Amino acid sequence: MVGVPNLTRADAVAAVRNPLAFIAGRWTPTPRTVRRAALAALVMSVAIVVTGGAVRLTGSGLGCPTWPKCTEDSLTTTSAMGVHGVIEFGNRMLTYVLCAAVGWAIVAARSEKPRRPGLTRLGWAQFWVVMGNAVLGGIVVLVGLNPYTVAAHFLLSSALIAVATVMWQRTREGDGAPRPVVGKAVRQLVWFLVAASVLLIAVGTVVTGSGPHAGDSSEVERMPLDWETVSKLHAVLAWIVVTLTFALWFVLRAVDAPKEPSDRTRDLFLILLAQGVIGYVQYFTDLPELLVGLHMFGSGLVWIGVLRVLLALRERPDVLGPVDLPGPAAEMTAGTRG
Repeated sequence: MVGVPNLTRADAVAAVRNPLAFIAGRWTPTPRTVRRAALAALVMSVAIVVTGGAVRLTGSGLGCPTWPKCTEDSLTTTSAMGVHGVIEFGNRMLTYVLCAAVGWAIVAARSEKPRRPGLTRLGWAQFWVVMGNAVLGGIVVLVGLNPYTVAAHFLLSSALIAVATVMWQRTREGDGAPRPVVGKAVRQLVWFLVAASVLLIAVGTVVTGSGPHAGDSSEVERMPLDWETVSKLHAVLAWIVVTLTFALWFVLRAVDAPKEPSDRTRDLFLILLAQGVIGYVQYFTDLPELLVGLHMFGSGLVWIGVLRVLLALRERPDVLGPVDLPGPAAEMTAGTRG
């Protein structure tokens, strides 16, 4: 039986003063572990959006009518609050799971050898976005589901997905200077795609804010806009994104670009088609809750797909480069980074 090593007083002090450095000094995760930690944070960032949508679509937005407590007298939901209280409180509790996933990503990134400060900073950026969005979520409840605060809450969640996606991609790369793998004109086209996607997501929040799903009762304030007109604008923007994606795929094939940007563009196009089908079906069937929830999930996948296309336009090799490593070491590095 292996005994547990005793910590000296100096070790205990070091652990209290800088727990991340203490762990990093005694644990070196494999690159695969770091990638999995970053992926877990990304998955949870999408999951929290989906469950937040479930809160709204089930009319549970004020299931816990106050914040940070669930009621004035109870930190947790009570039986008198019914299923709506359980749903809202459950979503709040999922924030702790998200924090755990982000914390694991931070610890894994900080402990990787050699150190990668940029990767660790991306983990901390996620943490602070989660904290900010938790406070904003509380404000949403305190102001009675004001649609503008709800929209801001969703947009900040999209920002979290963006940072998590970048971190996940960076775990699969080296720390060398980024080198473009396509020409300037192609990169500009992709930036147009990113801008159109951001606008699409932003207008989507307006559709939600002016539509029938208030998140609680019909008396909840809505944005003073015609819902059908905003929905049609949203559809036009969606077609612009689809057109830009198809044009990009065609251009990448025409210029014989590397396989990865072309493959990611194809994947994005397929996600957009599925998202478009869901969007039109929900529009013509009076917005059933299940389809609206699937559409919210799809919006997260679209955003991730767009960012992955953008990140595929450059490569970042290891700082040392393969020529500085002996043959077997170079092969091992290539295997762990792949």
